[in-house]
Amino acid sequence: MADNLLRATQDFHCFADAYRERYPHDVLTLRDPVSADQDVTAIVAQLAGRGQHPMLVCENVDGIGVPLATNFFASRERIARLFDVNASGLFDAYQQRANAPLTPLYVSSGPVLDEVIEGDCVDLAQLPMIRHFDTDRGPYVTNAVIVAEDPVTGIANLSYHRSMRHARNALATSLHSRGHTWRMLQAAKARGDTLKVAMVIGAHPLFMLAAAARVPFGVDERAIAGGLFGAPLELVRTPRHGIGVPAAAEFVLEGTIDPDARAEEGPFGEFTGYSSDRSTNNVLRVDTMMRRRDAWLVDVVGGPYAEHLTLARLPREAEMSEKLKARFPSVTALHYPNSGTHFHCYVALNQARDGEARQIMLALLGWDPYLKHVVAVDSDIDITDDSQVLWAMAAHAQPREDVFIVDGLPGSPLDPSSSANGTTSRMGIDATRGATFDGTRARIGDEAARRATEILNGAGR
Repeated sequence: MADNLLRATQDFHCFADAYRERYPHDVLTLRDPVSADQDVTAIVAQLAGRGQHPMLVCENVDGIGVPLATNFFASRERIARLFDVNASGLFDAYQQRANAPLTPLYVSSGPVLDEVIEGDCVDLAQLPMIRHFDTDRGPYVTNAVIVAEDPVTGIANLSYHRSMRHARNALATSLHSRGHTWRMLQAAKARGDTLKVAMVIGAHPLFMLAAAARVPFGVDERAIAGGLFGAPLELVRTPRHGIGVPAAAEFVLEGTIDPDARAEEGPFGEFTGYSSDRSTNNVLRVDTMMRRRDAWLVDVVGGPYAEHLTLARLPREAEMSEKLKARFPSVTALHYPNSGTHFHCYVALNQARDGEARQIMLALLGWDPYLKHVVAVDSDIDITDDSQVLWAMAAHAQPREDVFIVDGLPGSPLDPSSSANGTTSRMGIDATRGATFDGTRARIGDEAARRATEILNGAGR
């Protein structure tokens, strides 16, 4: 790991110090007080409106008692630095490491064991939270990674779940994705048991990326984290249930989810840009609070902002890119634009035969349950630029011939346009030129472009 100081240790503090030293221009540090009521989101939103996406450090957030760091995942270039590549090489670098998992290593101690509070002494008022949107029910933990271990194999599942205070020793949370944690909760219910879990709040960005990985049931994302680090993830066991959690985590809550307990949760500003109260309304009873003495609140900016979207989506994009290129060598690039939240995808290809673009779009729509719209374009289109994709749609696509719709498929439970039972239709748009397309793109000659550069440089522009 020592080849890159950003992943030289698994400690968020060491990472943050190294990043600020190496890339000071890419970190905005605020030392004056800011409110815990929406100020952090408002600052990120105004920066994004100016086309700026720095990592944000707030040293003095009223009422939470710890420094706050957020917005790291808003920049793909910043994430790519963890892997010693630029943004264009991020998918391949992520997949190469994620496909080489390393079994976690248990250690006897770590910073997260600095302070351990158990039983009746647990008071979640001591857990720092901020309010992200005016429409939120209250302050939320947005970086809550639930760790649940199979009671027989010990294999863990990691997943993100928004969480808010419900009681002195309980959180209301939602398992609305109904993924692997939900499956494990149903298995616990069938056994007549509760689901023993640990909630990690704040850790190294590579652990956070691993927790967002889309993997088959029975794959331990803690091993994927080891692959991303290039060294086994160091774990300590929680005091009561012995669940393996990162030794250098900021906060960890240990407890149980009762399959039958319910608490009102939401609304919360979700990735769709809407405030969502769609929730499974689960309750996590907290038996133990663990924290490092010098803990930070590592926040994830919620709602439709770049950090939330990219953290949740990047592992899925990397997987889809690998799958598509392996099956369809004509694919040159894949991109999920922020403008489409999680519902749009652009794919670029060198189409070898008629119908190939449609086949590729059908594969994407079948593989990724979040996608509603896929646009296929030629490889000379920059799919990271919405305007170029829209131009390709305008110039190349005929709706009667180049659009298809598949109806009645399962969709995202947070999609406000989905049906009452969560189904959605999906659409593919073939905006490639096709074999019979007749047209030559207008272009400016190289010599004229060079002269224009000289003229503008001379004019001080």
